[in-house]
Amino acid sequence: MDLNADLGEGFGIWRLGDDAALLDVITSANVACGFHAGDAPTMRRVCALAAEREVAVGAQVGYRDLAGFGRRRIEYAFAELRDEVIYQLGALAAFCRTAGTSLRFVKPHGALYHAVSVEESQAAAVVSAICDYDAALPLLCAPGSVVAQLATGAGLRVVAEGFADRGYRRDGRLVPRGVAGALVTEPAEVVERAVRMATEGVVTAVDGTAVPSPVESICLHGDTPGAVVLARRVRDALTAAGVPVAPFA
Repeated sequence: MDLNADLGEGFGIWRLGDDAALLDVITSANVACGFHAGDAPTMRRVCALAAEREVAVGAQVGYRDLAGFGRRRIEYAFAELRDEVIYQLGALAAFCRTAGTSLRFVKPHGALYHAVSVEESQAAAVVSAICDYDAALPLLCAPGSVVAQLATGAGLRVVAEGFADRGYRRDGRLVPRGVAGALVTEPAEVVERAVRMATEGVVTAVDGTAVPSPVESICLHGDTPGAVVLARRVRDALTAAGVPVAPFA
């Protein structure tokens, strides 16, 4: 099982999360590419730290929305969104190269992640961007989502992702942020959810429903309270359960 986290989400003098500590635990890093968060020095720093630890680096592409942290939905024309995703891929790939590593996968961020899960137009733009830039890059996304279906149809490798620290609805979608149950912060519950996803392919929804969740990667958000401790406990629990922890890419 792969463990991923969102990193490089600071900007200028502002830092969010403990990137260095998380990179000692996770196997894949979703690095912000300067649109929803991040900037050139931050991208360079995180890519270098990831390369030192042999952590796979992926582009976390998002809306051009620094003020809203990419969590506000934005309407885009197909070509504009496609090209802005390509722009972000190219930017992060350059810093991967300077660090002696390479860009290994793509993951949408925030509101874009949710949009491409259900909307064909924005999902198609993201898929088109990956195909135009490098069709060998896997796409990390929600299992069964619209973007997963389009990416599979386009011949891309799709890697299904689950969230140990986010609440799920009974339809398999995430509880929107700001709604009760959106975040799961109790360490024992986060660990139990991660192990169950890894060993049973199931996650428990906020109403108690067992939702199928066959995933290859589990996300732990870097801005979740106690993220580093949670990540360590999840990794230790997976190992104890006999689940090898390694990057998918």
